[in-house]
Amino acid sequence: MADDRQRMPEDVAIDAASVAMLKKADADGVPHDAFSRADEQGAPCAFGSNGTCCRICHLGPCKISEYVPGVCGATLDTVVARNLLREVAAGAAAHSDHGRHLVLMLKAVAEGRSTDYAIRDEAKLRAAARAWGIEDEGLDTLALAAKAADLFLSEFALQEGKLQTLRLAPKPRQGAWERLGIAPGGVDATIVQALHRTHMGVDHEYKNILRGALKASLADGWGGSMIATAVSDILFGTPKPVRAKANLGVLEKDKVNVVVHGHEPALTEMLVAASRLPEIVAEAKAVGAAGVNLAGICCTANEVLMRHGVPVAGNFLQQELAIVTGAVELMITDVQCCMASLPEVAKHYHTKMVTSSPIARNADAVSVHFDPANGMACAKDVLRMAIANYARRDPAKVSIPDARQPLVAGFSNETIFNILGGTFRKSFRPLNDAIITGRVRGVCGIVGCTNARKGRVDEYIVTLAKELIKRNIIVLKTGCAAVAAGKAGLLTPEAALQMAGPSLREVCEAVGIPPVLHMGSCVDNSRILMAATYLVEEGGLGNDLSELPAIGAAPEWMSEKAVAIGHYFVASGVDVVLGHPFHTMGSKNVSDYLCGEVAQETGAKFHYISDVNDAVEAICAHIEKKRDALGINQKSERKLYDMKDRRALNV
Repeated sequence: MADDRQRMPEDVAIDAASVAMLKKADADGVPHDAFSRADEQGAPCAFGSNGTCCRICHLGPCKISEYVPGVCGATLDTVVARNLLREVAAGAAAHSDHGRHLVLMLKAVAEGRSTDYAIRDEAKLRAAARAWGIEDEGLDTLALAAKAADLFLSEFALQEGKLQTLRLAPKPRQGAWERLGIAPGGVDATIVQALHRTHMGVDHEYKNILRGALKASLADGWGGSMIATAVSDILFGTPKPVRAKANLGVLEKDKVNVVVHGHEPALTEMLVAASRLPEIVAEAKAVGAAGVNLAGICCTANEVLMRHGVPVAGNFLQQELAIVTGAVELMITDVQCCMASLPEVAKHYHTKMVTSSPIARNADAVSVHFDPANGMACAKDVLRMAIANYARRDPAKVSIPDARQPLVAGFSNETIFNILGGTFRKSFRPLNDAIITGRVRGVCGIVGCTNARKGRVDEYIVTLAKELIKRNIIVLKTGCAAVAAGKAGLLTPEAALQMAGPSLREVCEAVGIPPVLHMGSCVDNSRILMAATYLVEEGGLGNDLSELPAIGAAPEWMSEKAVAIGHYFVASGVDVVLGHPFHTMGSKNVSDYLCGEVAQETGAKFHYISDVNDAVEAICAHIEKKRDALGINQKSERKLYDMKDRRALNV
């Protein structure tokens, strides 16, 4: 066992494949993995954990307490709120920059500068154009795509006024944002303003700073992320249900294994297409392999899973373990959640590490220049690197766990509309009716990352989902939480028969869906926002998102993106359960605002709940409270009509 490992592999993960690879890493002499590094770090700095360390200027760093402010006089409340706002701004920037890259690609396609890509879903393009106020009549596909791209780019660059994307939200919610002064303008300007107000000597009033965090998060959820999801669907196709498999066992011993990792789908789309070309397959066979096997990690995995059925090798904390199998010829990363340690782990095997983004390089990895104008050529070059590396594989170091679970992914809102209402009568009405009658008690979105410090990986995520569907609450999932559900066997229609409560099971059987719906990558939390909006618009469940029997949860979150996501759900009126708190516990006032007072302003708040059983009870209680407020928990008296009663009906 690694000298610095304090926890046994069985103590850090519930997944047998991960446990096996942790043991193999120790046997192979890999000195560190995320779990052993977490153990080696020991207890985190109390000032950092509580958000009470200020290092934004060089009067410090300052250790702030209730009695000792910073050198500039900044108080505990100011510093904690300011640090949180910086996290939200960074998370919003990450998702929104992703969205901007996709919009620029859409513009290039529309102008004929990127011929390897095309408009894959014209219906989604036209629906998006109408939603954003573009008149599409008389415009051909490329002309409309050009207009849409220009409008989407203006949402980033807007200097005056509010985001047009906000109009997708229910009108009462739009009014709430205006009253609070948190309706964002342009995405870029909003994030710049957030960073400006956290500069030394600017904003010192903690509630004002926290409202700034809500504003910046809305620029992400209802801005950059919403646009990113729409454009991904337009360019690569709107997801439809597709069968695939998940876990490290999807790697294949007799094939050239290429693992895609990160969050941007552009190059990965080309890799999928290129890996299936006869010339590439022939080249793989020429070196003794049976072909090329593409598998994914993190949200790049979710993107190609839900559009092409590409198998998922794992979520965030399995990225190193995929290399430890000894069977990966090449791992290519782009942006976000790609560990700096990957090339160091790869040195113990034959795996070649490649980066594809100019803003996300690694000194020990090969950097390739990805230009969407030559996307297919770049993809072929990457695959040929992998094929050439196949001969370097050491069979003695190959051990692929026999672990792969079937799943069904690809539940976009368009798919849900079609499943519930049919092709010609698309509707959320059956779901609304199921909730109103109590057959489905409510909805919980379980999202976010996995965390090496917080119990056994995936355990909170999986246990929470199992307990909620048992109580007839349907679960929506994105990101690494969705992958965790896939590995646990929760993403199949059969899971409803085995694990769902009786009335949810009947609903799932009737329409042929799993009790846990995979809705995409972490940027696709915008799909969950729109699903909630469609429930409101369908009627019978209140007039605003804050009235829905719905809640969000991020059990094992770890990134700044998750901080931004949580804030835009609360700003939208949806409560959020977190498995561990923000770095704000050093300020009682900030914590009280986030977990209490903010509900008076937005209609929702955060709940910090470390125990999964407590979370289950809190979520169920919240949903029942919302049902009570809507008056849909009242039991109607069953009346048997005799002939006199029937005559009185006068029908």
